Amino acid sequence: MWVQILLLLPMAFLLPPGAWAGEIIGGWEAKPHSRPYMAHLKIQRRGKSYVCGGFLVSENFVLTAAHCNGDNITVYLGAHNIQQWEWSQQKISVRRQIPHPQYKRETLNNDIMLLQLAKRAKLKREVGTIALPRANEIVKPGTWCSVAGWGRTSTESESTSATLREVTVMVMLDAKCPKDPYGPYDNYNPSTMMCVGDPAQGKDSSKGDSGGPLVCRKTAQGIVSWGPPTPPGVYTRVSTFIPWIRATMRRLQP
Repeated sequence: MWVQILLLLPMAFLLPPGAWAGEIIGGWEAKPHSRPYMAHLKIQRRGKSYVCGGFLVSENFVLTAAHCNGDNITVYLGAHNIQQWEWSQQKISVRRQIPHPQYKRETLNNDIMLLQLAKRAKLKREVGTIALPRANEIVKPGTWCSVAGWGRTSTESESTSATLREVTVMVMLDAKCPKDPYGPYDNYNPSTMMCVGDPAQGKDSSKGDSGGPLVCRKTAQGIVSWGPPTPPGVYTRVSTFIPWIRATMRRLQP
């Protein structure tokens, strides 16, 4: 399988054979704190450190990709520059990781996970939640959305961005991620995944950006998941999982 996990490095123990990772390509630095829902995840697993993105959906829950799991996760909210102290930042440990029960590591199907925070986030201008879509809501192909993260900015460099970067990307037809057994999208599932990013634009998300939101009209419609080295990339379709998200949050609320 030729896939590009949009996560962190080094992370071979998490990936299917031959998996790739990538970066925000063709983007720009975001206005500081213009995306108050963004979460930066620091992950410990088997003695190694990794990073992912995520987004705040309530005072004590962050949504991210299931492949961003680990032995221990710390969430940073209100961050712009993750390499320096900022008065706006809130550092909160994760009490519980809840990956979707049908998550498949081999195919990255159902690549979605809720993180229950150890304490409630303090909501203010720099820290806020983002709206979720209606259950089974469909984003029309041709819609322009945005994605942001602290991942790599070039395929030629392993360095990641200290500051939050963003890029606009187009939602594509599912047919643009064809299930060809000899191609990079063999595991694409249109009921749980979105095909995003016009190859002609060359803009994409990736390494270090996994788990971050695909935002369409101020709503988190997708989650950065996987894809080949060039767009389109594959995002988890959030609207498919709204019943599970709502039920899980209700069950775990103190």
